[in-house]
Amino acid sequence: MEKEHQIIRQVYKAKDDMEAADLLIAEYMPFIRSETAGFLKRPPQEGQDDELSIAMIAFHEAIQSYSRVRGSFIRYAAVVIKSRLIDYRRREKRHENVISIHAASGDDDRPLEEMITDRRDHGEEIAVRDATRREIEELSGQMKEFGVSLSDVAQHCPRQERTLAACRKALQYARENREIFDDLLRTKRLPVARLSQGSGVERKTLERHRKYMIALLLICTNGYEMIRGHLKRIVKGGDAL
Repeated sequence: MEKEHQIIRQVYKAKDDMEAADLLIAEYMPFIRSETAGFLKRPPQEGQDDELSIAMIAFHEAIQSYSRVRGSFIRYAAVVIKSRLIDYRRREKRHENVISIHAASGDDDRPLEEMITDRRDHGEEIAVRDATRREIEELSGQMKEFGVSLSDVAQHCPRQERTLAACRKALQYARENREIFDDLLRTKRLPVARLSQGSGVERKTLERHRKYMIALLLICTNGYEMIRGHLKRIVKGGDAL
């Protein structure tokens, strides 16, 4: 019982303290991995299974939406994680008009994966993963100077296409007007007024997604080619990055 009360205290602290939220996520990564493994029916592979990232974001969502009246936080978080993973799986199934490499091919019933020569350069893959990890660590450290954490980015990421388009528009304006970046780096604050006036995006939209915009601007300011390349693949309209 005392352990449950301790978890609840940690959760309520993490609602308003980004460092506490990051620490709580790190502490419960074994739980997050376990829930993901239960969904996948196998251990998740970091860097390969998007489900693990979905589960981490869902855990942060559970922190923000939890209240004592919901009972045990762990049970509540498990429900939120499973729900988000099911939503993700349903979205993925809409794009399944492709042949599975695990499907039998021809008359010998051999899976396609056994008939495809592995042409990947595994050494290069490892180098890319290491470079990406270093970029993420560097970006996380830089964002702390601006009072922003990775969990903040997940929380403030636009959910609606219209809002996402507005943020892309503001980002494009910043890319075309370097003084926006200069102001951000000098003051450690998003120049909302100038960005709104110049891009035509409503100020309240930028205020609501301020931490998300700071993260995107920092990514564009300091290179982060691996992260930018990943975002271009997974974000609709990512060519603006």
